[in-house]
Amino acid sequence: MPQPTDRRPVALVTGSAQRIGRAIALELAAHGWQVAVHYRRSAADAAQTVAAAQAAGGHAIAFAADLADEAECVALVPTVAQAFGRIDAVVNNASLFEYDSIDSFSVATMERHWRANTAPAILLARALHAIVSEPEAPAGGGVVVNLLDQKLWNPNPDYLSYTLSKAALEAANTLLAQALAPRVRVCGVAPGVTLLSGAMSGAEFDSSHRMTPLQRGSTPQDVARAVRFLLESPAITGTTLLVDGGQHLQAQARDVMFLAREQDKPKAP
Repeated sequence: MPQPTDRRPVALVTGSAQRIGRAIALELAAHGWQVAVHYRRSAADAAQTVAAAQAAGGHAIAFAADLADEAECVALVPTVAQAFGRIDAVVNNASLFEYDSIDSFSVATMERHWRANTAPAILLARALHAIVSEPEAPAGGGVVVNLLDQKLWNPNPDYLSYTLSKAALEAANTLLAQALAPRVRVCGVAPGVTLLSGAMSGAEFDSSHRMTPLQRGSTPQDVARAVRFLLESPAITGTTLLVDGGQHLQAQARDVMFLAREQDKPKAP
């Protein structure tokens, strides 16, 4: 691995061409981090994120990889380390979010979510541990932050395969924190309703965003600040921050999209 010319720490943020991942990349770039902007197909968006990160004062490079492809996933961390001369953190943000229920569940759907949401985070964490354990690696070790979901603390059976994949990732948080200590810390951030996604309409998003004790959900900036806090907190490992306006405190029988849809139905005269 070449000696770095820039001594600032490097974070790989998966799925950072757009949406929450982009907010995380820009937050880190504005606060002294170099950023590896990962994308799968969104090359133009990744280039825009790189430009915005550079404008915010950070050094950034885009990297393409299909994380569901094990070989491409395993190669990503060494490739980033080679490009920057170091790597200090991995933020596992990239995620598949497809609807299914017990009636439509299939092994194929479960496997797609596992290969996108769970297995890559484990492979990337292992690869980071290998890099930061090398004799020439900077002191301080590394850190992994996994993006989870408040739904795990407030379960309902909608988005079944997605939920199961995130539940496995939450369990992996603990197992990885144990297995990779002391060189790598492993933490989680669990957002609530943050951005319009899936089949949710704008009106449903607005309603669901307010369906919390704080009457606000999480914003991409809220999530990004939580991620940076964990990256920069050397005594924290094996735990998760819930950044959701308190949504996890309210039992919800269905996904919040369906609750908002029901709430917004015209009332019978």
